[in-house]
Amino acid sequence: MSLLTVWPETDAAEPILRTPDPAAIASALEPIGVRFERWTADAVLPTGATQDEVIAAYRTEVDRITAAEGYILVDVIRLQPSDDPEWPAKAAGARAKFLTEHTHDDDEVRFFVEGAGIFYLHIAGRVHAVLCEAGDLLSVPKGITHWFDMGVEPSVAAIRFFHDEDGWVGDFTGDPIASRFPDFDEIWAGYAA
Repeated sequence: MSLLTVWPETDAAEPILRTPDPAAIASALEPIGVRFERWTADAVLPTGATQDEVIAAYRTEVDRITAAEGYILVDVIRLQPSDDPEWPAKAAGARAKFLTEHTHDDDEVRFFVEGAGIFYLHIAGRVHAVLCEAGDLLSVPKGITHWFDMGVEPSVAAIRFFHDEDGWVGDFTGDPIASRFPDFDEIWAGYAA
């Protein structure tokens, strides 16, 4: 289930909104230009599924959004816990890449097909933490400051859509705001309880 938590940018102690209702999430995000939709994500992906296999499993959805929005690049980010001794370093590196506030010159569009992650949107004096799970589509317009967290043990797969052949390119703000808000693991622990 999805979850939206909103705080003033100056105080993460007391949320001003917290809702798991998809309609309420979409309604709260729409005025700030962020699109949130619930789709079906029921394909069973094998362990070690390649990017092409993930995209093929959701070909209808990928083709529909690509045609509607004019995306020229589609890729997949997929991190699954592993017994591989390299896994902890790989997970920490992937998490660190997205954990600092940044913007993009392209929209950030994600269709979550496995696991969960949180987009933190820093807009108009507030921080909107959108916990996305399989079936969630989130579209963050270019230029919106944000960060993303998938926790210390990431388990997530999302199909990403780009208008630019360069794919994911972050422009980091240098603001340490992410360190002042609950991280994925803290929000997930409260959510799953």
